[in-house]
Amino acid sequence: MKITYYGHACFGIEINGNHLLFDPFITPNSLATNIDIEKIPADFIFVSHGHADHIADAVVIAKRTNALVISNFEIINWLSNQGVKNTHPMNIGGARKFDFGTVKSVLAVHSSELPDGTFGGNPGGFIIESAGQRFYFAGDTGLNYDMKLIGDYTPLDFAFLPIGDNFTMGIDDAVIASDFIKCKNIIGMHFDTFPSIVIDKKDAFKKFEQAGVKFTLPIIGESFSI
Repeated sequence: MKITYYGHACFGIEINGNHLLFDPFITPNSLATNIDIEKIPADFIFVSHGHADHIADAVVIAKRTNALVISNFEIINWLSNQGVKNTHPMNIGGARKFDFGTVKSVLAVHSSELPDGTFGGNPGGFIIESAGQRFYFAGDTGLNYDMKLIGDYTPLDFAFLPIGDNFTMGIDDAVIASDFIKCKNIIGMHFDTFPSIVIDKKDAFKKFEQAGVKFTLPIIGESFSI
């Protein structure tokens, strides 16, 4: 799998020729000025919740690419009202097979309101199984005990966890979360975009290393393989 980081919590993942895009927030991100959204490929777009810093560019990219947008029922209704045609609603606990693999919608402990004030339904995360690998995209969430269910029933190859604190888990809770989900390969997200979520990177690496967990802090525009 080839992973490209577009900033904040936005990642593109290439799996067997399919391009998955998560939480597209690029153009309003002052740290992502080197990213041209017209060149971002997408066959499937995942939106974890309705906050602008996760959905800001979803409509534009979805219309350009005709990607299938996967999110909760309320967000899909909102996107449809914005003229997005190719959508699929899910909700917590549900699973569905798509061309590239299987998606399961899982709990996130957060809030969700769309940019125009519309209720965004329940926030969530996604577990993706494809090409013989499983990974977890947590979305915005606080540490919660339901994560243990993921660790008990779903072997993970890697996971994307928010680490910026203030609005989501911070480093200490993310380390605990990695133990709950029994995953030893963590990719950090939702950090440094705003002053309130700037992290101490040296401290972050130290704490994950002490826990015996491989930790990656991607650079915006960087691609890497797992």
